[in-house]
Amino acid sequence: MDVIRWGFQKGKQRFKCKECGIFFTDNSPGQRIENRFIWFKKWILERQTLKLLSRDSKLSIDTLQRLFYGFLEQSPEVRILKRSNVHLQIDATYFKSFCLLCYQDYDQGYTQLIRFSDGEHYEEINEDLENLIELGVKIESVTTDGHKSILKAIKKTLPDVRAQRCLVHIQRMCLLWLTKYPQNQSGIELRKLVLLLLKIKTENDRKYWTRELDSWYKRHKEYLNEKTFNPVTGGYWYTHKLTRRSYYTIKRALPNMFHYLSNPQIPKTTNGIEGYFSHLKNHLDIHRGLTKWHRINFIKWYIYLTNDT
Repeated sequence: MDVIRWGFQKGKQRFKCKECGIFFTDNSPGQRIENRFIWFKKWILERQTLKLLSRDSKLSIDTLQRLFYGFLEQSPEVRILKRSNVHLQIDATYFKSFCLLCYQDYDQGYTQLIRFSDGEHYEEINEDLENLIELGVKIESVTTDGHKSILKAIKKTLPDVRAQRCLVHIQRMCLLWLTKYPQNQSGIELRKLVLLLLKIKTENDRKYWTRELDSWYKRHKEYLNEKTFNPVTGGYWYTHKLTRRSYYTIKRALPNMFHYLSNPQIPKTTNGIEGYFSHLKNHLDIHRGLTKWHRINFIKWYIYLTNDT
């Protein structure tokens, strides 16, 4: 490394790197790596391309690429923090060839645990929850999008923990099935109720909303149960299956939709972790061309560094 002397600091010789402009007091190989790690951190967290970093650091693109790939060959481990009263968010996001499952502490925005897999599997999620408990994470609630494997694992491993269903997921799916302009009165009325979901902020709001939902069902019960028969096979299906699916999605989730009313610390949506995934993908998309192995290690570095900030 090409350096020049730059005075003294606290009695120690100070140096300036002529390549990257960084000041330091120790001209050792370890200090050199630490100085260059600053550029790697910018590459991971600040969506900066090799071209921009080369301009700012005065290092060639080839040098930066060689340096960054060296860091990507070794990935850090996400450290689990012992905490009480943790309100956990569990969600997964899918990349081209793998799935990332994330367990995030809502209060701190700290990612406690990650897993790379090919999907959301009960056995793996159950194992992850057991590991969190064993390592001292005391979970008070879990907010989830309602994936069957996650709900099953929570019921098995955390039977006394409140499992809050994400209201945004419920609302989004129902609006998709009901469409923007329902063609029948039952769909129009149910859509109006679904749109009110995120506005429920008090126990009185909840009582009013559930009462309106029960009233809606009584008015349209026969309509929901209408069947269409196949004269050839004798089989049947529900004629208005999407409206019916919307109602029963809400009905099944109802016992776990409003835990946040009794404890405001419980997040009612997984928006926080979904926003985190969105930022992660935006950063990763800047650096196209990485191998699968390097993409996975990029994600590990991103999570490690965001936990550390």
